[in-house]
Amino acid sequence: MPLPGFNRYVILGALGTIVFLSGGCQQYVDKPLVPEQSATELLNRSLADPGLREFLKQNTGRDLPASTSTWDFETLNWVAFYYNPSLAVARAQWAGARGSIITGAQRPNPSVNFSPGYDFNPAAGTISPWFLGGSFDLPIETAGKRDKRIQTASWQSEAARQNLFDAAWQVRGELRQALLDWDAAQRRTDILQKQVQANQLVVQLLEERLNAGAISADEISTQRLALVKAQSDAGNATRALALARAKLAEVLGVPVSALDGQAFSTDSIAQGHVFSGDELSAARTVSLKTRADVLASLASYQASQSALQLEIAKQYPDLHVGSGYLYDLGENKWNLSLGIDIPLFNHNQGPIAEAQAARELAAAQFIAVQAHVITQIDSANAVAQAAAGQLEDLRKVDTELHKHLDSMHAQTDAGAADRLDYQTALLDASASELALLDAQSQLASAIGQLEDALQVPFANLPALENDPHAPTPVTKP
Repeated sequence: MPLPGFNRYVILGALGTIVFLSGGCQQYVDKPLVPEQSATELLNRSLADPGLREFLKQNTGRDLPASTSTWDFETLNWVAFYYNPSLAVARAQWAGARGSIITGAQRPNPSVNFSPGYDFNPAAGTISPWFLGGSFDLPIETAGKRDKRIQTASWQSEAARQNLFDAAWQVRGELRQALLDWDAAQRRTDILQKQVQANQLVVQLLEERLNAGAISADEISTQRLALVKAQSDAGNATRALALARAKLAEVLGVPVSALDGQAFSTDSIAQGHVFSGDELSAARTVSLKTRADVLASLASYQASQSALQLEIAKQYPDLHVGSGYLYDLGENKWNLSLGIDIPLFNHNQGPIAEAQAARELAAAQFIAVQAHVITQIDSANAVAQAAAGQLEDLRKVDTELHKHLDSMHAQTDAGAADRLDYQTALLDASASELALLDAQSQLASAIGQLEDALQVPFANLPALENDPHAPTPVTKP
C-alpha cells in the first residue's frame, strides 16, 4: 500500500534538508608534490630573485638595486628568513595549531533520526499499515567545555607562534656563525698562503747556503718539514673555506652557485661586549621572562592548565534536548525529550589524572628551559671573558713580533741582517697572526652566542608570521 501523500512530503523534505546541509561541506583538493619541480625551484634560488628583493624592501625599509653584490649580516638575515626551510616548517606548525582553535570552537551538531515502519497485522479499518517516526536531538554542552577547549587551543597556538620566533633566532645564530666561519676561513687561507711562500723562500735560502757548504743537510731538513706542514695547512684551509661557503649557502637556503660573484661583510655583526656581574644579572633576568623558547614553554603550561580544566568540566554531563514525531495508523503524534548522561561508572578520573600529570610535566619542562637559559647565558659570557683576556694577551705578543719584523726589515734594507733573518721573523709574525685570528673568531663567536642566549630583540620580528612565498590574495571588486 502506498504511503499517504503527507508522508511522502515529509520524506522528501527530510531528504532535501540533508542535501541542503551537506552542500556547505568542503571538497578535497588534491595537491601533489612533484620532486622534480621542487628540486628545480631549490636549484634556481637566487639573491636576485624579485620576490626576495621585495621582501627585503618591506623589512629593511630601503631599496636594494639589482646590482647589489655586497651583503651585510642584517640583510642576510632577511635572506635566510625568506629562503630557510626551517621557518616554513615552523610556520606550518603554527597554522596547524591555529586550526585547532576552530576545532575547539565547534559546537556539537544536532542529529536527526528517521525510522519508518510497517504493521503486518493492522486492525480492521486501519487507514494505512505504514507508520512513520522521526526524532531530533540537540546536544547542549555544560560547564563551559567549549570555552575551555578554545583556551587550550589558543595557548597551544601561542606556543607554536613563539616556536616560530625561536626558530628565527636559531637561523640568525647559525647565519652569524656561518658568516664568521667563512670570514675566518678566508683570512686563514690568506695567512697560510703567505706562510707557504715564506717557508719556500727560507728553504731556498738554506739550499743556497747548503750548496755553498755553509750549513749541513740536517739543518735544512727541519725547514723542509715546516714547508710540508705549511702546504698541508694551506690545503686544509682551502677545504675549510669551501665548507664554510657551503654552510653559508645552506643557512641562507640557496644553492652554493647563488653565492658566485657575491661579497659578504662581517662589519655589521654586533660585536657587543663582555658583561660585568651586574649587567649580566639584569640581562639574564629579562631573558628568563622574554626569550621565545621561555614564552613557548609558558604557553604550553597554560595550555595544560586549560586542558585540566576541560577534563574536570567533563565530569558534568551534557544535556540532550530533543523532539520526536510519529505517524501511527493515521494518527500524528509529537513529543519532547530531555536527556542527560549519568556518571554512574566513572567521573572522568582517568583523563583528569592524565591532565594533571601533563600539567606537572609542562611545569617541569618550563623550569628546565629556564635552567638551560641560565646555563647558556653564563657559559657564553664566561667563554667571552676568557676569549677577551686571551685576545688581549695575543695582541701584545703580536705587537712585539711585528715591531721585531719591522726592525728586521729595516736592518735587511740597511745590510745589517740577511734575508733569512727577515723571513724567519716574518714566519713568527705570521704564526702570531693565526693565533690572533683564532682568538678573534672565538671572541666573536662567544659574543654572538651570548646575544642568541639573551635574545635581544631585533627589528620587525613579527613580520616572520606571514609566509613571504604565499600568493597575494586577489581582492574582488
